[in-house]
Amino acid sequence: MKATIHPTYQEATITCVCGNAVSVGSTMPSISVELCNQCHPFYTGKQNLIDTAGRIDKFARLAKAKEDRAGVGSKKSKNVKRAAQKAEKKARKSPTSLNES
Repeated sequence: MKATIHPTYQEATITCVCGNAVSVGSTMPSISVELCNQCHPFYTGKQNLIDTAGRIDKFARLAKAKEDRAGVGSKKSKNVKRAAQKAEKKARKSPTSLNES
């Protein structure tokens, strides 16, 4: 190792906003953090669990609603309806007989 290009490794203090301080080795003399093992909800047991059952029920309800309205306004049904309207319009425009004078 070259002595002039590497930072000095020293004892550093990691300080949390809750007041917890831990000594470690680092190239920085002090480090400030927002969460530590003393105040993080996962480690303290004060974690708020999200109700995933409600999300699953909501997804199933929305999927069922989408299936119910699939025939009403779907692209395929719109294309079929448009084709029928075009055929009807074309039938009205075309002459009934080719030998009309």
